[in-house]
Amino acid sequence: MRTLRTTALTAAAAGLAVTALAQVPAAAAPAPAPVQPKFLSAGQLPASTTPWTAGPVRQGVPAEGSVCTAGIAPAAGTRHRDFRTELDTGARQTITVATTTARAKALAAELRSALETCLDRLKAQDPGLEGEAFYHGRVDIEEGAHVYSIDTSYPEVGSTDIGLYSVGRDGRAVTVVEWGQLGELDGAPLEGFRKATRTAVAKLY
Repeated sequence: MRTLRTTALTAAAAGLAVTALAQVPAAAAPAPAPVQPKFLSAGQLPASTTPWTAGPVRQGVPAEGSVCTAGIAPAAGTRHRDFRTELDTGARQTITVATTTARAKALAAELRSALETCLDRLKAQDPGLEGEAFYHGRVDIEEGAHVYSIDTSYPEVGSTDIGLYSVGRDGRAVTVVEWGQLGELDGAPLEGFRKATRTAVAKLY
């Protein structure tokens, strides 16, 4: 009788253990890492007389350059990539992923304002500088992109520089594309830059 009772208690205990294990929820699978927006490749920049070379994608805001938009994008959530050719031509793409769509929209507006006022600010800092700035319209891609040019010169030394800039947004991601070289707007690949801007925004997500 004692043996039967012991066997019954052992079986009951085993049943309780199985029931307890069945009630323990399975560990949740780790959440997948968020998809990072993609950058332009060297071959997607405007055609140049010498090939483009793409640098690595780096975390944070650029340490130098980007004089028109410096100090606007936060370091957190920002990455950038530099491009160069063998001649005096360079480019840069910066991507910021904001915490909300509203903040991304506000960031894009602030970057656009910085580009629209950039030449006036540069002239205020350097009275010997001359130049012209133009807005080249909207590129219809995702939430939109906007293209600008800033043509600067120092008449005393005869140097001229042309820069093309764009700001685009797709959801929470905002990208700035910059292109610059020695010369004037007439020699800049404006249509090629518009195409690169369209590609840059399309590649974000």
